[in-house]
Amino acid sequence: MNKVMLIGNVGADPVVRYLDGGVCVAQVRLATTERGYTLQNGTQVPERTEWHDVVFWRRTAETVEKYVHKGDKLYVEGKIQSRTYIDKQGVQRRVVEIMAENMEMLSPRSSATSAPGTQPTPQQQPVQPATPAAVAPKENNDEPPF
Repeated sequence: MNKVMLIGNVGADPVVRYLDGGVCVAQVRLATTERGYTLQNGTQVPERTEWHDVVFWRRTAETVEKYVHKGDKLYVEGKIQSRTYIDKQGVQRRVVEIMAENMEMLSPRSSATSAPGTQPTPQQQPVQPATPAAVAPKENNDEPPF
């Protein structure tokens, strides 16, 4: 089983691209942090932050483009996928990405969107899972898609 569940903070505004046919793809850098602690023998274990490249497709990517910003807290479910490419200098690179299947925004809504009579935000609605296998980005050996 290949399943990943992350809760973390967005490190920068999403990078959004539209592929041929109008398919939306969004990439987000997500930071997850494990708190530091002290062992019984007094040894300090420091806080540790991991950075994850998360890729969203189609409607989920469009939602990310509209509503997700640097600093927001997200819950993401997906799968780990790795790929290799040749960079501009001719060096083979390997990247590991989380292909998002489900996303939930955990940051509190701004006061403007919580006023009575406003449209519900995606935070209040479940986001439809994306299926990246149905539409793969064009292969480009010069650089990654993001």
